[in-house]
Amino acid sequence: MSKAPAKPLNPAVYVVDDDDGMRKALAALIGTIGYEAIEFARPTEFLRDFDPARPACLLLDVRMPEMSGLDVQRELNRRGAMVPVLLITGHGDVPMAVQAMKNGAFEFLQKPFRDQELIDGINRALKKDAENRQMLERHAEVQRRVASLTPREREVMQLVVDGRANKVIAIDLGLSERTVEIHRANVMEKMRAQSVAHLVKMHLMLNREN
Repeated sequence: MSKAPAKPLNPAVYVVDDDDGMRKALAALIGTIGYEAIEFARPTEFLRDFDPARPACLLLDVRMPEMSGLDVQRELNRRGAMVPVLLITGHGDVPMAVQAMKNGAFEFLQKPFRDQELIDGINRALKKDAENRQMLERHAEVQRRVASLTPREREVMQLVVDGRANKVIAIDLGLSERTVEIHRANVMEKMRAQSVAHLVKMHLMLNREN
């Protein structure tokens, strides 16, 4: 008997703050908008338990005794994690928050902030996370399609996206023009390309990531 497909995980909001009162208040507010708040008083515990497969955003205090928000962000960057980071800052932490934004943080909230500011920020961050995941899935799907090509089909695809005509490709590869047409048709089918422009777009997507 086949297993039922796993249900997609609901989005979560990681809350990392060493201030117990602030952390609990943030978690309670997050619960009112239907997301699960996963609390951590220590950044090292968050980094240990963080699940990059789960749709999420991170609400992160900038100034903590164990590790700063910048340190946490650097570690996430080192791991290649794409979780959107919302930084919570006090007035004196703004220069640090600006540096974090330069390092890729999504946005920051300066204390005191209104509940609606936080809610809006979380919703924007989770939307961004969903967009990132869709982009990665599209990229992975294109990679799977390329992997299905034979070495010769990959050669033909490269020349097609370079704008070469079938006759020129045939000369370059020492093939008959009819053979090139067959390879080209196979490439378009396996890559599920609707047009040469679509094929070029997929090729560029892979090259931007490599």
